[in-house]
Parts: sequence; structure tokens; C-alpha cells
Amino acid sequence: MSDVSVGAQQPRRQLPAPPAGDNPPAGPGSRRKRRSVAQRQRPLWMLAPGGLLMILVILIPLLIGIYISFIDLDQYTLRHWLQAPFIGLQNYVEAVTETGLLGSIWISVSFALISTIVTVPLGVAAAVVTQNAYRGRSVVRAVFLIPYVLPSFVVASVWRTMLQHDGIVNVTLGKLGMAPALWLSGPLSYWTLILVEIWAAWPFIYLLALSGLQAVDGEVHEASAIDGAAWWSKLRYVVFPYLKGPVALAFLLATLNHINNFTLPFVLFGAPAPEDVNVLPMAVYVASFQSFRFGLSAAMAVVSLILILIPLFIYLRAVRLDVDDEGGKK
Repeated sequence: MSDVSVGAQQPRRQLPAPPAGDNPPAGPGSRRKRRSVAQRQRPLWMLAPGGLLMILVILIPLLIGIYISFIDLDQYTLRHWLQAPFIGLQNYVEAVTETGLLGSIWISVSFALISTIVTVPLGVAAAVVTQNAYRGRSVVRAVFLIPYVLPSFVVASVWRTMLQHDGIVNVTLGKLGMAPALWLSGPLSYWTLILVEIWAAWPFIYLLALSGLQAVDGEVHEASAIDGAAWWSKLRYVVFPYLKGPVALAFLLATLNHINNFTLPFVLFGAPAPEDVNVLPMAVYVASFQSFRFGLSAAMAVVSLILILIPLFIYLRAVRLDVDDEGGKK
């Protein structure tokens, strides 16, 4: 008994420490660590083809366009455009003071905002209608997507035919005892553009809202049903919070798409377009390919790019602040 207790009290033998200047030999663990670091860095090389393509397709043409906006480039200097005279900001001054650029910006922005404000409720309502399963839901979803899958020039051609002076719209109005209208010229052309854009663009909001509804947890629906929540309370406190992010993104993308839409007004009204629908892309097209003022049109295009970057920067800033707030809460 005493021998056991004495043996238990003996101190444990410690291994001698390695010298301070010597490094431990590299074992399997260190090689595995170096391999994992290399594997983490490897996907960066996979981005090289896409980055090179973006430089060739986006960055270099953008820089060339900015350079053209500072030179006097027209049909006379186009052959030797590198020797075209450098005029600085004169194209920008002319675009603001002597062309209808400011009016085109106002038309584009107002047209885009009105179209988006109308299409967002339509898209969200259509997504809510087709969220739950019922007989014929797939047919309804397919019908809702028809305006979105049709090419823009097809939509504009069909509406242009219908809205002619002797088209089906005016014929129908005449049978109802109403006077025919000039839908493709005059003040009504602005509202015609908005109407056609709404018809063609609302399914985009519908798709994004429907994707947001897919993220709603089924247990939340069951809990609200057990609690006896009314349909409006369920939409307000259960469904709409999940749609905040997708709808905000859809609002931004739809607005920018309306501002950049060239095909629809070009096919619907022709070029040059009536003054009430002379949107920014149409003004740039006329200055470039009908007046052959390439430097002036490049300056107008740069102004439109800045106009588009403003809401995009605001959205990205808001998303970043939202992410930072969530990280701070965690």
C-alpha cells in the first residue's frame, strides 16, 4: 500500500524542450495546411477568363466612348478619328444647352418611375395569386409569362399595328361611340409608351416576387393559420417582410431597364420619335446615326451612364449598410 502511494507521488518525466533556434520538422499537418491554402487561392485564377472578357467587352469600349466624348468626331473626321481635334467639355456643354438632353432625361425618368410604380403592385399581386397550388395554376403562370418571353420588337410591332389610326383599338372605340385618337403622335404618345411598357414589363416583377415567396417558411404559414390571422394580416406581417429584398431589387432593375429601353420606343414610334416620347436612348441614337455627331452622342451617353449609376450606387450602399447592421446585431 505504501509502495503504491510513494510511486504515485513521483513527478512525471518531462521531455527536453527543443532548442530555441531550431524549427520543428514539417509533418503531414503542415503540408495539409499549405495544400488547403493553395486550394483556397485556386478559384481566383478561374476568374481570369471572365475578367479578361469584361475588360475587352465592357471596360475598353467604355474608355473609348469617354475619349470620343472629348473630341470633335463626326462624319468628316470619322476616317481618322484618332486625329480628331480635342475640344474638352464642349460636347457636354452643347448637349446640355443646345439639344433636348434635359427634356429627354425628364421624359425617361418620369416614364420609368411611373411604369415601375404600376408594375410592382401588379407583379406582387400576380405572385400572391399563383403562390398556392390549385387546379390550372401552371396554365395561369404560363399566361402571365407571355408578355415577358416575347421579344420587345414583336411587342412593339403588334401594339403599333393595333394603335394605328385605322387599327383595332380605334375601330373598337368607334363602335362604342367614342372618337378615335392619335395614339402614336401628340400628347397621347407618352401614355401609349407607358401603357405598352407596363404590359411588357410587369412579369419581371412577378418572377422576382414569386422567387421571394418561395423563401417563406411553411411553418410560418401554419402558425398564422392556427392563430386565426386574417388574410390581410397574413400578407402584411408574414408575406410582405419576405418580399422586401426581392421587391427592392426588382424596383431598381425595372427602373433602370425602363430608362435604357430603346427597342420599344424605336419600333413603336420610329426615329426621330415624337417630342413627347423622345427618351434618352432615342436622343442618343438620333444624334449619333442621323446627325452623325458621334462626339456629341458619346457625351450624351456618358451623361446617361452617370444617371443610371446614381440609383445603383444608392441601392448598393443601402444593401451594404443592411448587411453591416445584421453583422453588428450578431
